[in-house]
Amino acid sequence: MPCNKILSIVELGGYPDFTDMYKSKGFQVDTVSSMRKAIKNIKKEKPDIIVAEFNFQSDFRDRTSSLESLMAAVQGLPGIYVIVFYEVDQGHQLERLLAIFEVYAIIPFPIDEHKLERTIDRIIVENQQC
Repeated sequence: MPCNKILSIVELGGYPDFTDMYKSKGFQVDTVSSMRKAIKNIKKEKPDIIVAEFNFQSDFRDRTSSLESLMAAVQGLPGIYVIVFYEVDQGHQLERLLAIFEVYAIIPFPIDEHKLERTIDRIIVENQQC
């Protein structure tokens, strides 16, 4: 089955909407505004690629962010590529998450659209089913 779905999770935003670029590569795009909605979405229809933000939340005792909850759900679903946007000053907190969960790529803010596009292209090339 070809890769055809991207789940874009935009909790805080503040960067361009990449929907048109995703669509130009042949993907159907679902956009949600919370990790809770994202987890519900992936249980209903598994995406091929997830693009999410890492937002460090110091008030969590046992996690760095709600992205950890999403990654725990994704862990049981093989074949999903995860791309994470992050603030450079939160990089050390993101490293804690990366020590537990594997993501395909991390891209710092401000988001370089060309880097994101090359990352999507690399996924397409690596997964000949796309």
